[in-house]
Amino acid sequence: MAARKLFLLSGDGIGPEAMAEVKKIIAAMNKTGAGFETEEGLVGGCAYDAHGKAISETDMEKALAADAVLFGAVGGPKWDSVPYEVRPEAGLLRLRKDLALFANLRPAICYPALADSSSLKKDIIEGLDILIVRELTGGVYFGEPKEIIDLGNGQKRGIDTQVYDTFEIERISGVAFELARTRKNHVTSMEKRNVMKSGVLWNEVVTQTHKAKYSDVKLDHMLADAGGMQLVRWPKQFDVIVTDNLFGDMLSDVAAMLTGSLGMLPSASLGAPDAKTGKRKALYEPVHGSAPDIAGQGIANPIAMIASFAMCLRYSFGMVAEADSLEAAIAAVLDDGLRTRDIMSAGMQEVGTTAMGDAILAKFLA
Repeated sequence: MAARKLFLLSGDGIGPEAMAEVKKIIAAMNKTGAGFETEEGLVGGCAYDAHGKAISETDMEKALAADAVLFGAVGGPKWDSVPYEVRPEAGLLRLRKDLALFANLRPAICYPALADSSSLKKDIIEGLDILIVRELTGGVYFGEPKEIIDLGNGQKRGIDTQVYDTFEIERISGVAFELARTRKNHVTSMEKRNVMKSGVLWNEVVTQTHKAKYSDVKLDHMLADAGGMQLVRWPKQFDVIVTDNLFGDMLSDVAAMLTGSLGMLPSASLGAPDAKTGKRKALYEPVHGSAPDIAGQGIANPIAMIASFAMCLRYSFGMVAEADSLEAAIAAVLDDGLRTRDIMSAGMQEVGTTAMGDAILAKFLA
């Protein structure tokens, strides 16, 4: 069996603490013949400290050669004053761009044991299982021109450009429709066609793609701001939401908090299938950030990082049974009443990062 090559980029803040719990799972799986080969590199602020840039050329080469990249988190106040082009977040943006990771999958699942942890009422959130499919390599984050112009007289102008081409919208909507077929067969496309020309095109292309190839899937359209409101009003009306880079960033964070904590939710970023092998470049990361305020205290929630590895097992290696078992282990530990501080509630047992990771591993191996 060919080795399964993983490149680990723990990053900054709580990233290394969360990644340490995934390393334990990888080591345990290798004892039973999983065949993972791992290398580690630097990304974000730690890479800037070492190399003067957010990711080195050597580590980019390793990322490109890997079957999958596991990514922790980047950033923190230590690097607030570094030049914009080498800020910690630039490392993640380059990974997404150079690996051509155009499809970002962000599930929002409410584990039964955490139904009371959400800021919403239990009946609104219990049983939630939605998937946000975010276009990741286009839109306003990458559009040109992107600059700040000095207008004189103490005035400046900041410019970001929202740009989408037909093919970009076709391929991301195709991913959403394909995934919907494996779920409840319902896609909601969100944009701002009422005020943005890119939104008009987005709506047209999604509609055309649906008619041409996916007419068996139910399709709804919704303005993105109304979608944000509906996510907190009645989120269970949605199955798969497909949207652009900017709105996907915001709406997925809203969806994350529906479940009780950003520390709970994973994500996958996928490229197009290789013409010869069918394999996709892929990067897996927790939705949460680097949380520098709690870094090094051993209290971070590792569940999103572990669940991201479960997505890696599922999408990059076809290890569906193992992914199911790992996700079931997370649910079982929560059912047992173990909680990290961010999801702690009355009557539960508070544990730290390491204890939570150990408990999930024990359930996984049982």
